[in-house]
Amino acid sequence: MKIRSITARVCNAELRNWVFVRVETDDAGLIGWGEATLEFKTQAIVGAIADLEPMLVGQDPRNIEHCYQIMTRHSFWRMGVIGMSAISGIELALWDILGKHLGVPVWQLLGGGVREYLRTYTHLGLGDMRSVYESTTSKAIVELGQQVTEAGYDAVKIVCIPYSHYVTSAADIDHVARMLGDLRTAVGSAVDIMVDFHGRPASANAAMDYIEALVECRLLFVEEPVPPEDLAGLAEVTKRSRIPIAAGERLIGRREFDPALKARAFNIAQPDICHVGGLWEAKKIAAMAETAGVGLAPHNPLGPIAGVAALHFGISTPNVIIQEEMSGAVPWYSDVVRWPIDRQPGRWEKPTLPGLGIEIDERVIDAHPFKPDILHARGAVLPDGTVVDW
Repeated sequence: MKIRSITARVCNAELRNWVFVRVETDDAGLIGWGEATLEFKTQAIVGAIADLEPMLVGQDPRNIEHCYQIMTRHSFWRMGVIGMSAISGIELALWDILGKHLGVPVWQLLGGGVREYLRTYTHLGLGDMRSVYESTTSKAIVELGQQVTEAGYDAVKIVCIPYSHYVTSAADIDHVARMLGDLRTAVGSAVDIMVDFHGRPASANAAMDYIEALVECRLLFVEEPVPPEDLAGLAEVTKRSRIPIAAGERLIGRREFDPALKARAFNIAQPDICHVGGLWEAKKIAAMAETAGVGLAPHNPLGPIAGVAALHFGISTPNVIIQEEMSGAVPWYSDVVRWPIDRQPGRWEKPTLPGLGIEIDERVIDAHPFKPDILHARGAVLPDGTVVDW
C-alpha cells in the first residue's frame, strides 16, 4: 500500500477554521482523515501540509513511525507549532488508515482499552466562542454555567481572568473571586469547575493573587497561569498553589515536555494531539507524565476529527483524567463528521468501528469555505494601549 496524495480541506467554524487532512492511498477507497487546526494560522498550516506531501507520496501509510521520522528529520529545520500541527494532522490520518486496513478501532492499536468511557468537560455556551471568551459578569457566567449543567455535564471550564500584566488590582481580584464564588454556589459541589488563565498574568505573583482568591471555590484545576515560555514561573506557581495547576497546551512534542516534567512545573499535563505530533507522540508524552506522577487533561478546543482522536487516546491512556471538548462551537458541528459513537454530555463511550470510525461529509466542508480568522486577540490591550496575552 502506498500514499497517493495528501490534501488539506478547510472548513470555517466562525472563530476558527478547522483544517482537516485527507490522505488517499492506492488501495481503492481507502482514505484516512486527520485534523491540523491551529487558530490564526490557517493558511500557514495548509502550506505546511503541501510542503510535507512530496516527502510521503509513495510511502506505506501503515509505517506510521517511519513516516513521522521522514516528516520531522527530512525537513531539516526542526518544526515549531505550525510544522508539528501539519505533521499531527497527517499522522492522525495514518492511524485512521491503519485501523481501517486491519479492521480495528485506533484505540486498540494504541495499547487497548483502559476504561469503558471517557469523562469530558465543556465550556460556557457548550463551546460557543462568544460565550467562552466574552463572559465577564457573574450574571452571564452563572446563567451559562447552569446551562452546561442542565445539559448533563458535571464539569465546566471558564475563561474569566482579566487581561493582565505583571501586577494585579484589588478590584480585578475581587471581581474574579465574586464571579467564581457565585458560580460555585449556583452549580453546587457536585460539579467540577476549572479556570483557564490563558497565560494572561505576566508574572508568578500576579497569577498567585488570583489563585489565592479562588481557593475557597474548590476548583479542579487552574490552567496556564503564566505564559508558556515562563517555565520557572510556572514551577513556582505550582509549588505555591493550593489548587492543582494544569499546563502544556502550548508545548510542542516530548522534548518540550521533558524539562517541564523534570521541573514538576505542573500537576496536570495538557498536550494537544493536533499540535504535539499526533497520537504516537502524545502517547510518549503520556508515558513520561505517568513516570513523573502527572495526570493528563488533553487540550482540545478544535474540530470534530480532533475530538474523535482525543477519544481514542483517552480510552487507551491510563493517566487521562478528563477530556476537553467543544461540540457546541457551531450548530452544525455534527453535520460535517459522523462520529463513531453517540456523544453524551460529560461522557464519551468506547468506539468499536475500524480506524477513527468517522465518516466525512465533504459537502458540508464545501458549504463552509475558508474565511479569514476572527482576530479576537485584538482585544487583549490594556487601557493605556499595552499589548498583553490574549
